[in-house]
This record gives sequence, structure tokens and C-alpha cells, in this order.
Amino acid sequence: MYRLIKQEGRAKRGEFQTVHGTIQTPVFMNVGTAAAIKGAVSTEDLQEIKTQVQLSNTYHLHVRPGDEVVRKLGGLHKFMVWDKPILTDSGGFQVFSLSGLRKIREEGVYFHSHIDGKKIFMGPEESMQIQSNLASTIAMAFDECPSSVAERSYVEASVARTTRWLERCQRELGRLNGLEATINKQQLLFGINQGAIFDDIRIDHAKAISELDLDGYAIGGLAVGESHEEMYHILDVTVPHLPVDKPTYLMGVGTPANILEGVERGVDFFDCVYPSRNGRHGHVYTNDGKLNLFNQKFELDDKPIEEGCQCPACRHYSRAYIRHLLKAKEMLGMRLCVLHNLYFYNTMMEEIREALEAGRFHAYKEEKLYRMNCS
Repeated sequence: MYRLIKQEGRAKRGEFQTVHGTIQTPVFMNVGTAAAIKGAVSTEDLQEIKTQVQLSNTYHLHVRPGDEVVRKLGGLHKFMVWDKPILTDSGGFQVFSLSGLRKIREEGVYFHSHIDGKKIFMGPEESMQIQSNLASTIAMAFDECPSSVAERSYVEASVARTTRWLERCQRELGRLNGLEATINKQQLLFGINQGAIFDDIRIDHAKAISELDLDGYAIGGLAVGESHEEMYHILDVTVPHLPVDKPTYLMGVGTPANILEGVERGVDFFDCVYPSRNGRHGHVYTNDGKLNLFNQKFELDDKPIEEGCQCPACRHYSRAYIRHLLKAKEMLGMRLCVLHNLYFYNTMMEEIREALEAGRFHAYKEEKLYRMNCS
């Protein structure tokens, strides 16, 4: 159940009650594609860096180790020893990202595994069955993510099919949640709004899926090639047509600036690989902008990544030492940068929630963007 605590303009401060705990929103979900954050980050680390929600990938876990394996081991929470909420995406994004390995039909999508070439079929029912086996807190509906530059006729047909698939997902998850053998009988379902960069298709689809009274609503198919201005415009025209009393999730986004702009437009949930991916390459976020720790100017720098930061890296280690680890290709360097970046994101979300509660989010946003030099 979602409770809207406060609004400032369209920005929302809320909380979302689930069987695995209450999520304070706005929230950034830390991306653990294969049930782990890349960069040697443990579940204990996630607790320490203030993670609320962990996100895993349905397609990747279906391929390896197999969702039946995870089910036999008690579900994803037991498997990765995590007691807080988990969101699983549906496999729908792989319909987009593995375009050379799939065929889309009304019944679903035929894949070839990116690992061994094995044939895979996934439709709405199969996606729900896999996610039920994983026993995540929130399951995402199976959809197609059309390219942002796709022809209008293609996008219209794709979105209509995504709506039909959503109705099938809703029926199947309802059936699965009623089975005695199901691990999480309170699994929630979020639908996904699509429509590329066509305003009217986005709006009509938002209205159509809102009628299904789902647990939450995502906006997909953004951050896939369109400009930031186009993305913000789509949020401007679409979010007002999604229920304000349900969580809104902007999928796969983004930079600190993207998140601040998304919150201002009414978004509650975010996820992105940027903080972990950038960290693995020695790029770290600070309140004064991003640093590349490979740069020689940090060779003798005995300061932490950011003064005052309470992450595990900044409490103990210097920029010079972390740079040495990165240059020496020691895994610890990568791990410390990932921990710092995720802590930075999770702390920023805390600050956003506090600013919303105080009625000063817009001022906070402007200050943050100016200081980070990303206005």
C-alpha cells in the first residue's frame, strides 16, 4: 500500500508498504542484475550503505542459475541473504537490448541465450512464473520496449500488444499468488507505460493501464537514445495521467541530475547501473562533481574521496591509495569506488526526502545541481 505523505508541486514524498518492509520514497534501487551488485558488494555492504531496495534481472536469473534453482533454495531473499524489498524486472528490456537474438510474436518473445545460444521462450505468463519462483517483492509486467526512433505505426502496434500482455500478467500473477506452493503470495505487480517519444501514445497508454488498478506504474522506454530534454518532456506529459496515489517508477534512470528532475516531475522509484559501472572504472561522485581517480593529480592526495562522507571507503582510505589499487587492478579499488557511489546515491535520496518534508525540495535541487556543476 502506498501512502502519499507530502507534495511539493508534483514532487511526492511517500512510503510504500510491502511484505518485506516499508520503502521510503523517493528511492533509488541498487542494481544487482544476477542477485549481486557488480563490484564485490555483499548483502552486508548493502545494509551498511543504506540500501532500501535491491533490483535483480528476471531474464539473467532465468538463464543462470535458473529460477527453479532459486525457488528450491527458498526464493531470492534467502538465496542472497537479503531481508528487504527486491524488485525483479520482467525480461522485457532484453526484448530491446538483445534485438539481434529474438523474435517478437503475440504469444511472447523467442530468444537465443546470450550465454550459450540455447532457445528460450518468454511471454507474459512465463515472466510471471519466473518472477513468482524468484519470489521478489515487486514483479514487473512483461512488455516490449520499442526504440525511441521507431516509426509511429510500429510503436502503436507495440504498445497495444504491451497492454494485452499486461492484462495477461495480471491474471497470471493473481493465479500464482493463490497457489499453496507459491513462496511470496503477496507479490506485487507494476505495469509499464510505453510509447517512445509520442506524447499522445504515452498519454493514452497511461490512461489505459491506470484503469487496471495495479500496485504501481513504471515509465519504460526512456534513457534509450533520446535526449534528456525529450525524456523530461515525456515525463511532463505522462506522469499526470498515472495515479498519484500509487508509486511511479522511471526505469533505468539515471544520473543525479536525471533523478532530481524526475522527482520534480512526480517520480518515486529509480534504478540505474551508473553508480556501480562508473565506480568499477574509477569514476566517483561527490557533491562537487565527478572525479576520475585514475588521474595523476590524485597520486599523492591523502584526502578521502569526499570530506565528511561516511561510506566505508571515505571513513578509512585516501584517494591516493584507491588510485593505486585501481592502477594495480586490485579488486578492492573497484569495490571501494562502487560502495562510495551507491552510498552517495542512497544519501542523496535521503536528502531529497528530507527536503520534501521541509517543503524546500526545489531549492535543494537547484543547490545540488549548481554545486555538482550539472545545472
